[in-house]
Amino acid sequence: MRKVSRSLPAPEGLGIEVIGVPEGSAVELDLRLEAVVEGVLVTGTAKAALKGECVRCLEPIEQKLDADFQELYYYPEGTNRFATAEEDEDEEASRLEGDLFDLEPVLRDAVVLALPLQPVCQDDCLGLCSECGARLSDDPDHHHDAVDPRWAALQGLSAPSLEAGSNDSGTREGAAENQEK
Repeated sequence: MRKVSRSLPAPEGLGIEVIGVPEGSAVELDLRLEAVVEGVLVTGTAKAALKGECVRCLEPIEQKLDADFQELYYYPEGTNRFATAEEDEDEEASRLEGDLFDLEPVLRDAVVLALPLQPVCQDDCLGLCSECGARLSDDPDHHHDAVDPRWAALQGLSAPSLEAGSNDSGTREGAAENQEK
């Protein structure tokens, strides 16, 4: 068994549309390499800084990411005397090339799967106003007095009874109670 620590630049496209590891930024790798019968078992942790934007309010986000991964790299076909027919047919199996192995696909899978699907700047982020685009977390009392045009005709029916203060409102409440029963 051998332990290795490395700091490498992040490859291109290590993320999703709204958050990811910037290309060229440092990715810290802590690896444990173990020789097993089939090949080399690589177990590790990747630590990287994430940059993106909140999906609710579009504010910039900076977070840290820790992603664990494990992959078995098989010996080349000629030296693997224990390989079964199924393993020989598996083209997606990770293979050693001499003493080297390609960690990028494993790292990419681990990091992308560890990313938040809906990154937010705060757990209680309110997002943006659908009318004007104002950030609601900056002004929680923000609102617009817009009337849905589909309900405009009904608004005119209830306004005179409230302004006049007629006794008719008591009978309407009683009728509503009877209707619920």
